[in-house]
Amino acid sequence: MNKLLKEIGATPVTTSIIESLYPGLKSPNKKVALLEKQGYIIRLKRGLYVVNPEHSGKTLSTELIANHLYAPSYISMSTALRYYGLIPEAVYVNQSMTVKHSRSFETPLGNYDYKYISREAFSVGVRSLHKGDYAFLIASPEKALCDLIANSSKVNLRYLTDVEHYLEQDIRMDMEEFYKLDATVFEDYIKVGKKADSIVTLLKYLKR
Repeated sequence: MNKLLKEIGATPVTTSIIESLYPGLKSPNKKVALLEKQGYIIRLKRGLYVVNPEHSGKTLSTELIANHLYAPSYISMSTALRYYGLIPEAVYVNQSMTVKHSRSFETPLGNYDYKYISREAFSVGVRSLHKGDYAFLIASPEKALCDLIANSSKVNLRYLTDVEHYLEQDIRMDMEEFYKLDATVFEDYIKVGKKADSIVTLLKYLKR
């Protein structure tokens, strides 16, 4: 049993994939329920599971889980900024962007929040990062910052002083790293994203 599940590794899989590991059984769905009850697999939501790392020997990835839990999506906002080490505070909810309706999930492995973004803006500044034997989609630092500003209702960056206060006081951005960011991502986002006026001011601050 363990050998079959180990082949799945850390990747979230559907019920049907787990059932396919046991083709000789008359009721593979009951097998899935039993595996969950015995602690071999962990249910993330209806029809989606990960193998318990105690049995797979693979460390689970919150980034990979986030991509699979509600797809298509990519990790962004404070979660991505923290991943890159650009903000100091720990982030307790895994934040992502999706072209579907905004949704939140509570799982045994953490809470996941998804905000809507248009299809035109979705692909701007998104990268695939490889980590060990898997890869996941995550916003670039520039896109993560755009998404965070766009989804923070009280943030309106009209003046350069607003940008300075927001970066240094509100999110405590690593300013040395901020000045290394790629202006072209902001320029591309301004054409298709929300709160373009705020991002224009942000870009002026970056280029000053």
